[in-house]
Amino acid sequence: MRWPPYEHVFFDCDSTLTAVEGIDILAETVGKKWRVEVLTNAAMDGKLDLEDVYAKRLQAIKPTREQIREVKRIYKRRVVEDAREVITALQTLGHQVYIISGGLAEPVAEFGVHLGVPREHIRAVHVDYDKLAGRWWEEVRLETDKPAPERYLDYEEGALTISDGKAQIVRDLLGEQPGRTLLIGDGTSDLLASKAVDVFVGFGGVVERQRVRSEAPVFLHSPSLAPLLVLAAGPAAGRLLQTSPHHDIFDKGFQLIQTGALSFNNDRLKSKFFQALRTAHQTIYPRSD
Repeated sequence: MRWPPYEHVFFDCDSTLTAVEGIDILAETVGKKWRVEVLTNAAMDGKLDLEDVYAKRLQAIKPTREQIREVKRIYKRRVVEDAREVITALQTLGHQVYIISGGLAEPVAEFGVHLGVPREHIRAVHVDYDKLAGRWWEEVRLETDKPAPERYLDYEEGALTISDGKAQIVRDLLGEQPGRTLLIGDGTSDLLASKAVDVFVGFGGVVERQRVRSEAPVFLHSPSLAPLLVLAAGPAAGRLLQTSPHHDIFDKGFQLIQTGALSFNNDRLKSKFFQALRTAHQTIYPRSD
């Protein structure tokens, strides 16, 4: 049975492409990790609406621009296993890759570009800074002094700062483009966006959230994103990659799926995928009797 490819693949960022939550990094910087982490987990688990906690977290932290830029560097150090390789392989096969995140735009966009995602395919939350923060009047007189840090002032409210907003961003990015769509993410806001895509994949490789685990049509348990390549491109794509540099990452995903990296809450999808997987396995790894 044929498993058609998903031409448009949408990734969440925090706890999906990177193994951290940017807002929690900022909170730890100012000694408010526990307070903010509780709010983050409540929103990601669906116990609180994202719109009820977004402003509270940023107001509690009031990060500087430099602290927000530091998040980008930590994102890169904590990139999820095989994230870059999977994105590159998907693009080689002709798929369009996007990032949709409730994280802050500056670090998310730079991290996404670092992974090879076009900047115009990345959406996150923009913030404004108070350029008159600190003892700015002294800077006029003391030119040798270090400028006062630009501190968080406000954020741009929109679809990415509410629990049920990512679906609209998916539609905006797609426009009139044809093709099947897949979204992967760890949180409730990702799960709620499933109505805008053909299939949603819950990701538990960093943190496994019970609601996402029980409601996602497909759930990826592995800390590696390699199985997503097989799912999104289709098992038969392995033949296209056999002589390419991306064969190893496809093969890794194939083997991880064989050992239980993917589970399905949708029996129809499960049957269709594993039939296609068995057919592809016989083609890619024929028995030599």
